[in-house]
Amino acid sequence: MAIKRFEDVIGWQKAQDYAVNIYGIFSASKDFGFKDQICRAVISISNNIAEGFDRSSNADFSRFL
Repeated sequence: MAIKRFEDVIGWQKAQDYAVNIYGIFSASKDFGFKDQICRAVISISNNIAEGFDRSSNADFSRFL
């Protein structure tokens, strides 16, 4: 069975869960620069999976992973 949507990729689902956890952990942090950097990085995980999924080849998808 082929995956038709990036939302069905288990790695993307886990990245979303991870982002929620990280946001919760850093919600009370006073180091705003570090907090911002960590939160942007954790969002990049699922964004890269989604962007790579829409590429035309498996090689491109692999580069985004």
